[in-house]
Amino acid sequence: MAGSVLAARARLGVWGWRAVQTRSFNSDRPDDLDRGAGAIREAGGAFGKKEKAEEDRYFREKTKEQLNALRKHHENEIEEHKQEIDRLQKQIERHKKMIKKLQKDD
Repeated sequence: MAGSVLAARARLGVWGWRAVQTRSFNSDRPDDLDRGAGAIREAGGAFGKKEKAEEDRYFREKTKEQLNALRKHHENEIEEHKQEIDRLQKQIERHKKMIKKLQKDD
């Protein structure tokens, strides 16, 4: 182990070795992966409350936009289905007329 440390120091020099050490110390903390909130929010206080309020407002707006888009999509689909129903009813009437005409001809 000591030999590999010396070899690494020799290859990287003092500053390169410190960079390796710094990176290894920072990556040793598993709680860095689980953090959901930022440092300001964790500190609490007025800035934390403001950040939470802004995030909540952002997600409310996004949710509202998504619901409006979904509502518009369903309204468009309903309109298309109504048009399809009208088209099919016209075809039914046309076929009924053709049947009546054929029955008269017999």
